Amino acid sequence: MDARTLYGLGIALIFAGLLIIIVAIFLLFLSSIKGEAKVKGGGAIIIGPFPIVWGTDKEIIKMVLLLSLALTIILVIVMVLFYLVFK
Repeated sequence: MDARTLYGLGIALIFAGLLIIIVAIFLLFLSSIKGEAKVKGGGAIIIGPFPIVWGTDKEIIKMVLLLSLALTIILVIVMVLFYLVFK
């Protein structure tokens, strides 16, 4: 891959993320009009192989922890594959 391809991919991912945020806000707005909005949230910071997880309730914390562990496992697999391919 050359630099232009990676640059274009990065810009596309930024716009996709912004689109997802806009759609989520719009859906939250629509559900609040109906009176059935319950907001739950959580997040994770992954430093090396160690995830730091937080959330508003136990269910969200478990989900974010599982997603961050899956992301960490995928990252380790990709790093090993890149090492074996470009050795």
